[in-house]
Amino acid sequence: METVLRSVEAVLTAAANLSTTLMELFGICILVFTAVKCFIGWIKKEDNIRLPLAEGIALALELKLGGEVLRTVVVREWKELGILGAIILLRAALTFLIHWEIKNESLSEKANETA
Repeated sequence: METVLRSVEAVLTAAANLSTTLMELFGICILVFTAVKCFIGWIKKEDNIRLPLAEGIALALELKLGGEVLRTVVVREWKELGILGAIILLRAALTFLIHWEIKNESLSEKANETA
């Protein structure tokens, strides 16, 4: 029975590690894609590139945050958990601030459209 539990634990650990890596990879891909797209828009002197950039950054941060939360499943020591907790708090604060910026930017764009 103990070998079965070890096997299940190994499979779940591998699945959690793979899922964490994929979530972080998706976050990086979204961030790079959004940055390149907005940079091209900036070169073309397009208006309103701040909102899509903030939305892309927010989505990337949420995926990275999800990866960090998933990483807590395989933490073995309290020190690692403390570091992960600090990273999660920082990313959550950044996500909150970016969502606040998106909300204010959206309100600003709507006010400019009606004026």
